[in-house]
Amino acid sequence: MNELHGFYLEDLAPGMTASTAKTITDNDITLFTTVSGDDNPVHCNSEYAATTQFKGRIAQGLLTTSVMSSVLSNKLPGHGSILLEVSVRFKAPVYPGDTVKTTVTVREVMTEKRRVIFDTASFVENTKVLEGQATLLVDSKLPS
Repeated sequence: MNELHGFYLEDLAPGMTASTAKTITDNDITLFTTVSGDDNPVHCNSEYAATTQFKGRIAQGLLTTSVMSSVLSNKLPGHGSILLEVSVRFKAPVYPGDTVKTTVTVREVMTEKRRVIFDTASFVENTKVLEGQATLLVDSKLPS
């Protein structure tokens, strides 16, 4: 692995892990609202959000999912990989100021298809906020 290219398919094995953490800010939620168009008032309106089951504004689920994308694209497998598929289950809300720690673990390497399946889990402190799976296309050292 180097800074311009992450792990190659042949370098990956089940059980390998990597993690990253990000503190979700009010500004992150505002910017994600602008980019995504997801302006649900539970994300954008403090007065409304206070009346919901969450008792305050929460981050968009896909904003939380983007922390998973960050660890996959920057650490494992890293640069040169392409995200093909993601499935997630949202387990708990993420509030402004929460630090989301996401860990990805190689579940399966499918050499012939150049695919790698990862299990993913995101936590705020000891609370699981997201779990899922991601499939990535990963470069091989061998000619195709």
